Amino acid sequence: SGGMKRRINIAAGLLHKPQLLFMDEPTVGIDPQSRRRILDMVKELRDQGMTVLYTTHYMEEAEELSDRVGIIDHGELIAVGTQAELTKTIGQQETLRLHLGEGFTGEEQVHLFEDLPGVLAVTALNGEVALSVTEAEEALPGAISRANGAGVPVRTIDIEEPNLEAVFLHLTGRALRD
Repeated sequence: SGGMKRRINIAAGLLHKPQLLFMDEPTVGIDPQSRRRILDMVKELRDQGMTVLYTTHYMEEAEELSDRVGIIDHGELIAVGTQAELTKTIGQQETLRLHLGEGFTGEEQVHLFEDLPGVLAVTALNGEVALSVTEAEEALPGAISRANGAGVPVRTIDIEEPNLEAVFLHLTGRALRD
């Protein structure tokens, strides 16, 4: 399998016990179990003091594995730092995700929430409204009240802290797959 081949390649790279290990997208195209084994192995190597230079398009992998992150755009290194340092570059904004019931189009959903105090930006897609807010706990009661007042049921609510994907989008101005 592809996962077994990857693990064998990694094992071969570790035979001479390097101080620095380069890994270029080691989890692309493999099954979830093999991916998990590779990620666990990288964490173990890191915990043993090995320096691992790990390239990936999967931000959740970078968040899980990295002490420091570098963001490259069009071949240029545009940011380096810890995850906390990089997320500070986009301010303290959080994302408040409201999964709404039927009744309003995306544009109507945006207009419903865009003038709430503390709301910096609003996007809507497939019944989900994402509010970029300065403080989610302060914006939440107003958002729920606004939805209820418009007769739109709120099915679920998620609060997301800034993450590396948000940093990437902020710094590059484009999506991960553009």
